[in-house]
Amino acid sequence: MSVTEKVQSWLNSNIDEDTKASIKHMMENDSKELEESFYQDLEFGTGGLRGIMGVGSNRMNKYTIGMATQGLANYLKKNFSSKDISVAIAHDSRNNSRFFSETTAGVFAANGIKVYLFEELRPTPQLSFAIRHLGCKSGVVVTASHNPKEYNGYKAYWEDGAQVIAPHDKNIIEEVQKIKSIDDIQFNGNSELIVSVGKELDDAYLKVLKSFSVSPEVNQKQKDLSIVFSSIHGTGITLVPEILKAYGFENVHIVEEQKVPDGNFPTVVYPNPEEAEALTLALNKAKGVNADLVMATDPDSDRVGIAVKNLEGEFQLLNGNQTGALIFNYILKCKKEKGQLQSNNFTVNTIVTSDLLNDISEGYGVDAHDTLTGFKHIAALIKSKEGIAKYLVGGEESYGYLIGDEVRDKDAIASCAIIAELTAYAKEHGKSVFEELIDIYVEFDFYKEKLISLTKKGMDGAQQIKDMMEGYRKNPPTTIAGSDVVELLDYQSGESKNLKTSLVSSIDFPSSNVLQFVTEDGSKISARPSGTEPKIKFYFSVKEKLERKEDYDAVNQKLDNKIDAIIEGLDLKS
Repeated sequence: MSVTEKVQSWLNSNIDEDTKASIKHMMENDSKELEESFYQDLEFGTGGLRGIMGVGSNRMNKYTIGMATQGLANYLKKNFSSKDISVAIAHDSRNNSRFFSETTAGVFAANGIKVYLFEELRPTPQLSFAIRHLGCKSGVVVTASHNPKEYNGYKAYWEDGAQVIAPHDKNIIEEVQKIKSIDDIQFNGNSELIVSVGKELDDAYLKVLKSFSVSPEVNQKQKDLSIVFSSIHGTGITLVPEILKAYGFENVHIVEEQKVPDGNFPTVVYPNPEEAEALTLALNKAKGVNADLVMATDPDSDRVGIAVKNLEGEFQLLNGNQTGALIFNYILKCKKEKGQLQSNNFTVNTIVTSDLLNDISEGYGVDAHDTLTGFKHIAALIKSKEGIAKYLVGGEESYGYLIGDEVRDKDAIASCAIIAELTAYAKEHGKSVFEELIDIYVEFDFYKEKLISLTKKGMDGAQQIKDMMEGYRKNPPTTIAGSDVVELLDYQSGESKNLKTSLVSSIDFPSSNVLQFVTEDGSKISARPSGTEPKIKFYFSVKEKLERKEDYDAVNQKLDNKIDAIIEGLDLKS
């Protein structure tokens, strides 16, 4: 369908007058924006919807949300008895998030489905918890995570509390694609089917998170640990202070300028705890109160960024791999000390996350498993092992971690509690968190990682990314930064090829558009187009032996130089 046909289809449908007026304004005054808004349908992918808010088939609005929900409702009714279906809905602080969540609730109710709607903004992991706690068949959270303020999104969950995976993901997409007209959406439902939930879910969720504490006695001794926390105008403010209090920490400093939920994110360029700029206010506060730890969560509180003092006493941001290594090492070490490790315990890592996490797990005699990128794959692995093995902790490099299996998505609320506890544990033993990290490097090797994201916007961006991946598949590099490429792993074809022997073996993973190059010196380079943004991401991982703490600076510089050489060798410098 052409842009003109799509526009006319919308104008001929039962849309509100304001939307019609906006479309006509674009037709008369902004043909480029009209084309961007209608040249395609906003794709309901395997993770749901995400896009710029506005009018049109390629934008996040009442009608694209309605189509997605109608398709999901139709699929639920095909899979379950209507009288047994209920869903949970949560939202973050973004502009229109409350409106979109209420719209979603209305469509479900119009389809005879009971809805548990959080009465105000709440973290994404709490939505995952609520689905299982309330016995729901599905759930939706309205969020665009850390995207710029113009964006919003819609993530769909299944009855296990995880984001939908095969076969449900593809089947839901098919149902959504069957909704050809806005007039096919049932918007106005029975309000009696919509039930508000609030404090009772908070209490239940926090009780579970409190049970994750490994060293409560240390928390009591270190209750004055100085912690600075920022919610970056998001949902973290609702529960992070509460869980830190429940863990016994009494010296928590909130960044007041970022405390109030605000979808305009007025104090940051991007509400992303991966970005140093987003933690500027928190770091300034930390210097003023001589904090031991700085933490900041993204708008929907599924990811957390931290800063600790380095060997020079200056605050240093840790990346997602470093924080993951600290969490894995702390939980496994303390459980081993207390005799709580079991022979069937396991951890989970993703293929683009540092292999250090696997090395730590194996060092404590715990099985380590890899999955594709995305916590839905970690959740699927946890589910597949229920009754056979006991999950302890999982993580991915993009600042997401999951402790325990009661939640089935990455959980920054639980992570903040455990990060505070491991900081208290280090201090109780006369160390800083940074010194703990160096000890991990000495024991398990010094791994260092870097991520580069190349953004390709507009109508031809997707094609550029596709061409780039195809080029790597047809003509893979034979050497990178002076080291021979010995293995090419193509997760789309499911094949691993030894470039020295030409031996091909299979990869036991679902198909995914990811390429990895492994070099003779142990470096690993991964290329992966983003599933939610117009980006292609390159992940670099290098390692060296660190014989003693005193060599940290020299080895750190050597690893930086190695990463720079790889980036230059692949011509990826911006």
